[in-house]
Amino acid sequence: MSGRSPRPGGTAGKSPDRVDGRTERSRATRARIIAAATELFTTAGYTATSINSIAAEAGVGEQTVYYAFGTKKAILSSAIDLAVAGDDEPVPTLERSWVRDALAHPDPQEQIRRHVTGAGEIYLRAAPLLDVVRSAAMADSDLGELWANNIRQRRIVQRVFIEALARKTPLRDGMTVDGATDTVLALLSPETYNLLVNHQQWEHARWQAWAVDALTRLLTTLPDPA
Repeated sequence: MSGRSPRPGGTAGKSPDRVDGRTERSRATRARIIAAATELFTTAGYTATSINSIAAEAGVGEQTVYYAFGTKKAILSSAIDLAVAGDDEPVPTLERSWVRDALAHPDPQEQIRRHVTGAGEIYLRAAPLLDVVRSAAMADSDLGELWANNIRQRRIVQRVFIEALARKTPLRDGMTVDGATDTVLALLSPETYNLLVNHQQWEHARWQAWAVDALTRLLTTLPDPA
């Protein structure tokens, strides 16, 4: 399994196959609950969605949901983590292969393209859920904290991208690393993506081309992207 020591009275002496089977069933149950909650959160809204309705949608008992997650906020947080990552592996964003590849690429224009592509892939999965958090954050202090933390985490990631970009090409005159970070935070935000793609009906490819062009023009002295 994970290399953890058996707990007293736990898995010691039990068949690894039985332990693995139970773990897989638990992961499958969590995935089913998250899928059900995601559907309800993005259609009915966070406030109108109850633990009972999530359990019914997932086809499990209400106590199963409480046992797996504890609170509705924890379900939403886990759903966002899954949507952002694209899987349930505990790998931070900055250690994801697409991020490492983008940061390591020597061509600054290609770094920008890969950065936008990666952000776009995340928003294809996560933008509706992130909009649920943003919409409910004003009225729910727990979600306000979740949303503020999401913005902080995104800014940390964007600053790493900007620092890497600034090592490859000069930033535009007067543009500081902090200013560039805030610029990317706004341009590659879920709010902007939702506004243009989900409300203004832009094609995803159009948003992607716009974001590459905007970042190149606003942040660098590179030629306009082809």
